[in-house]
Amino acid sequence: MGCGSCGTGKPGGCKSNGGCSSGGCNRLNVHDWLRDLPIDDLDSQCKVVEVSFKQGSRKEFYKNTALQQFEKGDYVTVEGVNGFDVGEVSLTGELVRLQLKKRGTGEFNPDMKKILRPSNDREIEAFKISKSRESDILARSRTHASYFKLAMKLSEVEVQADGKKATFFYTADDRIDFRELIRIFAGEFKLKVEMRQIGIRQEAAKLGGIGSCGRELCCSTWLHDFKSVNTTAARYQNLSINQTKLSGQCGRLKCCLNFELDTYLDALQGFPDYADTLQTAMGQAFLIKKDIFKNLMWYTLPNNTKHFPLTIDRVVEIKKLNQQGIVVDELQAVEVISSKAKEVESSFVELVGQISLKTLEKNDRRRKDQQRGPGNGNYNNDRNGGPNRDSRGPSNGPNNGPRNFNGPRNNNGPRNNNGPRPNNGPNNRPRPDNRPPQGGNPGPAQS
Repeated sequence: MGCGSCGTGKPGGCKSNGGCSSGGCNRLNVHDWLRDLPIDDLDSQCKVVEVSFKQGSRKEFYKNTALQQFEKGDYVTVEGVNGFDVGEVSLTGELVRLQLKKRGTGEFNPDMKKILRPSNDREIEAFKISKSRESDILARSRTHASYFKLAMKLSEVEVQADGKKATFFYTADDRIDFRELIRIFAGEFKLKVEMRQIGIRQEAAKLGGIGSCGRELCCSTWLHDFKSVNTTAARYQNLSINQTKLSGQCGRLKCCLNFELDTYLDALQGFPDYADTLQTAMGQAFLIKKDIFKNLMWYTLPNNTKHFPLTIDRVVEIKKLNQQGIVVDELQAVEVISSKAKEVESSFVELVGQISLKTLEKNDRRRKDQQRGPGNGNYNNDRNGGPNRDSRGPSNGPNNGPRNFNGPRNNNGPRNNNGPRPNNGPNNRPRPDNRPPQGGNPGPAQS
C-alpha cells in the first residue's frame, strides 16, 4: 500500500512496477520470515498459495497442483468464472497454513480453485486492459444507481482479467432491489455482473487512509476480521464518551479500542467490587474513576468539586466499616504527584527583549560611518528626533545651508586647476594655418 500512496505508483527501490517482493504494494501484507530457510521435504510442503487481487484488496487461496515454485510478486493465472483471472502471489510456504487456520479453511478443501500456470505476456496485457476499464465502469454505474434512486453506495468495481465478469462492491443499510440495475449493467458493459454487499468497515479497508494515530489504517494493513466494538470498552479504559474522538474514518467506533481491553480487564481484577459509594460524615462519596496505573480510586463528595484519590486498601477498609454501620469521618486521600517534570529555571540570562533594535541599528550605522573614513561625517538617521539623513558633519545652521564635504564647494566661481598646465616649453612646430604655437601667450598679430 505504500507504493500506491506515492505520486508515481511505483516502488522506489525494487523497480518491479508495483509487484515488489517486499509487499509494500499490497494491503494486508504478511512478512514471510521463513522464506530463506531450506526445505527438507518437498512432499510435506504446503501446496496452497495465497494470491492477492487489486493490490491486496481481495485475497484468495489457490491449490498449487503442479508444485511449481513461485516467488512473492509473481503474476499467476488462476481459475475464474467461465474463464481465467490474473493475480499476484502474496504468500507461499508454511505461513500459508497459519493463514488457512486463521481463516478457518482446510488445506485439502475440494472447493478450492487451482493455479493454472504462470501468466504469459498475452494474459498480462489482457489483465492491464481490464483494469483500465474499472474507473470508467465505476463512474457510469454510480450514475445509473443515482438515476434509479437506490439507497446504496458503490465503492469498488473489480473486472476479471479476461473481461467476462465484473464484481460490484456496495454498501447499503437496507435490502436493495437492483434487478433492473443488473440488466442495465450487463447490457451496457457486456459483462457478467455480480453484486456483493460489504460493511462500512470493509469499505474503509478497501479505500485506505491515515488514522488519528498517524499510521495507515489497521484494516488496510493487517486487520482482516472485524469484531464488534461498543462504548463499554471505552468506559473500562476511562475514556471520555466523545463520539468524534472514538470514531474512525468508517464512522464506527475504532477497532483499536479492543486492543488493550483485555489488559485493562486483567488489571481491574485487583479492584474491589461494589465500591461505587462510600458512607462518610461529610456525605456519600461517589466513585468517578479507577486508575489502574497508580492503583487509585477517585471519589467526589456532595457539594464539593474536589476529587479525592484513595488507595485500594483504604477503600476496602472503609467498605468494611460501612458494612458494620460505622461512618468514617474523613476519606484520607493520598497526595498525587504529577507525572510532569518540574520546569528547571535556566541559569543563563535571557537577553531577548532587553536590547532594542534601535540600539543595534545605531551601532550598525556608526560602524559603517567609521568604515567610510573621517571626512564623510556621521550618518545618523534616528527616527526619534535626532539629526536626519541630510545632516552630515557639523551643522552650520538650518538644513538648507551648504554641505561640508572637505571644505566648501563654490560652483559659481572659477574652477581652480592649481595653476597653468605645463606643456614642457613652447611648441615651435610650424602650422599650416599660420596660427600661433600652443601653450604660450599669443604674440602680436602679423600682417
